[in-house]
Amino acid sequence: QEPETVTFEATAYTWTGYRTATGTWPSRGTVAVDPLVIPLGTELHIEGYGSAVAADTGGAIQGNIIDVYLPTETECWQWGRRMVEVRVIE
Repeated sequence: QEPETVTFEATAYTWTGYRTATGTWPSRGTVAVDPLVIPLGTELHIEGYGSAVAADTGGAIQGNIIDVYLPTETECWQWGRRMVEVRVIE
């Protein structure tokens, strides 16, 4: 059975000096989600980003919005705000 693919709005964030909602340090592959939409700990594949784990939350991350972690502010600006296909990895 083909895994479900859902379209999300994706923004990007970079180093804040704080741990994620799950207690890890953010790194590439860390994604902030609305845990009511994507449970924390879920493995994902994000179009244009790659493999990721739902490991963080954010005040502005509600509903079908995700926030991908990128190592630099420049990369975040380059990423911008875009619509991406998100696949849950079973």
